[in-house]
Amino acid sequence: MDFSNFQKLIPLLIPILILELGLIIAALVDLSRREHTRGPKWMWVLIILFVSTFGPIIYFLAGRDRE
Repeated sequence: MDFSNFQKLIPLLIPILILELGLIIAALVDLSRREHTRGPKWMWVLIILFVSTFGPIIYFLAGRDRE
């Protein structure tokens, strides 16, 4: 893939990156405000940060403890 093809993809990638960053920030803020989670908080931080787009989604579905 050369640079001209990459430039064509940039408008498509920007919304995806913004969405991913928003999910990460929302998950980390929610995690910091919760007293109890299903598992240690340090583990959820690693999952949120390093499992790409699916990390925050996994946290919101499985990590939050019902209060």
